[in-house]
Amino acid sequence: MRVRVDPGVCVGAGLCVLRLPGMFDQDDTDGTVVLLRADPDPGAEDAVLKTVTSCPSGALQLDR
Repeated sequence: MRVRVDPGVCVGAGLCVLRLPGMFDQDDTDGTVVLLRADPDPGAEDAVLKTVTSCPSGALQLDR
C-alpha cells in the first residue's frame, strides 16, 4: 500500500492531518496537503483507507 497526494486538488480541509498526523501535514503558505510518508505502518491500513476515502477534494490516492 502506498499513498499519493495531489496538492493541486487539495482544498486544505485538514482532515488527513487530524486523522494521521504522522503521514500528512499542511503547507504553511496555503494549507494544502504535504505527504510526510507514502508507506503506512503495518496495521494502519484501515485508518489510511478511511482517511483517503474521506478526503473532501479527492486529493489523496491509494495504490495497493
